[in-house]
Formats: sequence, structure tokens, C-alpha cells
Amino acid sequence: MQNLQLPEYTFRTKDHGGDRLIFDVHRRRWVRLTPEEGVRQRFLRFLEKERGFPVPLMAVERKVEVNGLPQRFDLLVYDRKGNPLLVGEFKAPGVAITQEAFNQAIRYNSVLKAPYLLVSNGLTHFMCRIDFEIHKAEYLVQIPEFAEMTGDSPRPDGKPAL
Repeated sequence: MQNLQLPEYTFRTKDHGGDRLIFDVHRRRWVRLTPEEGVRQRFLRFLEKERGFPVPLMAVERKVEVNGLPQRFDLLVYDRKGNPLLVGEFKAPGVAITQEAFNQAIRYNSVLKAPYLLVSNGLTHFMCRIDFEIHKAEYLVQIPEFAEMTGDSPRPDGKPAL
């Protein structure tokens, strides 16, 4: 996979019918390894391994209805009570992170109401915390640990937040 501003991980991949496929543990199936999919898979693994996000609480490429139209978000992470915690939008490394990418995540979040938004192309990452009461977004300098975002106890492996 392409050099990204994310740690390297090992993935199950294979060739099939002229396409390179990667096994998505979240969707439990093989998917075409596009540049955007490569970013999504690396970021999901980063959230799991480096930030303590539980895999069962991550929903990938699921439908959501926005203003009566079917849409599909890239990532929705739930807290342990089943409430939306984070909406993630991923782009290919060659796609600049623009206001439109944020607008896309904001559209999904108008329905989902997650307190965190994440947008990344694998090279540049933006994360913000949403305060719905005062309609303000606070951009974060780093991606917090799952436990920090949810107020849970520290990670069992004792890894520090970076």
C-alpha cells in the first residue's frame, strides 16, 4: 500500500479477476483495494491498535438516510452504550481534504449526532469535537484514545496516548 501518515500494518490481500482485494474484518468480506479503501483499512487498524477502539463498535460503509436520500458513511463508531461517537470520512491520498469532504461528514452527522468528526486522506487528518448546544466545532491536535472520548477506564494494555 501507499506511504501514508499512519503506521504500517499487515493485511490479508489477494488478486481476483484482475483486481487486488483486501479482507475487511469489519464487513467480514473481501473488498476491492482502491486507494480510498487502503486509507480506510489503515485508519481502522490505527484506531483499533493505537487508540483502543473496539472492532465490534465500528460500523463501516453503512447506509444512512439524509434529507430523504440514501447515503453511505465510511465509518461510524459507537460508544459502549450504543450511541454514535465518531463519524469518519476517508478519501484517497491523491484527493485533497476540502470543505466538501467536511460537508459530507457533517451531512451524515446531521442525522447521526456523533460528538466527534474525523476526515482523512491518509496523509492529512482532521478531527473535531462537536458541541451541539453552542453549535461549535473544536479541532483537536491529535486523535484521542477511545477511553478518553467515552470517559471509560484506561486501556488494559497500558499504552499511552500519543
